Amino acid sequence: MARPICWWEIAGKDAAALQKFYADLFDWKVNTDNPLGYGTVNTGGNGSVDGGIYASDEPKQPVIYAAVPDLQATLDKVAQLGGTTVTPPTEVPGMVTFALFSDPAGNIFGLVKDQ
Repeated sequence: MARPICWWEIAGKDAAALQKFYADLFDWKVNTDNPLGYGTVNTGGNGSVDGGIYASDEPKQPVIYAAVPDLQATLDKVAQLGGTTVTPPTEVPGMVTFALFSDPAGNIFGLVKDQ
């Protein structure tokens, strides 16, 4: 079964400025009303994929996330195919369980546990 893209993230030193930039550029709605101040982004399009914008000491490449039923099984397959785990399955209480891997070309890709 194919796994859908379900989320994306953009990071930078000044999360508030980035959130405003993308909100102004694309008319996205950004909500930071959570304990982490993480900007959840509603892109507002029919069938579009929402995402997040957050603070990081160093700018990072945008990360795309796919929904999978078993994070560890998927990371095991990543390893079999020549990729490496960057972040093992990690739970953010009350929000999400995710993992990150690097593909053979060095691109970072995210996984989110299916709900």
